[in-house]
Amino acid sequence: MAAGLPYADARCLVAYDDQRNAVAAVTVWSAGPGKPGLPEPMGVHREHRGHGYGKAITVAAAAALQERGSSSAIVCTPSSNVGAVATYKSAHFSATP
Repeated sequence: MAAGLPYADARCLVAYDDQRNAVAAVTVWSAGPGKPGLPEPMGVHREHRGHGYGKAITVAAAAALQERGSSSAIVCTPSSNVGAVATYKSAHFSATP
């Protein structure tokens, strides 16, 4: 997948805890300078949830998109995914219908 054209402006980020265990990951997809980017999928290992790693990796994803020239960052998670919605809100995303 990383060798394909859609990945040219994408990046994968991994967050580690103090013991150097991978605890969260996200892929950021840029549509190019001046266009919105997408930080998805994002996930936190079940044993490490509730420690702020989701917020941290989401903020890092938004920063990575900003570095790539994205105008904004959007996510597309169902409102029924309460954990994801809470994580994105904690990283200052707004819920829209």
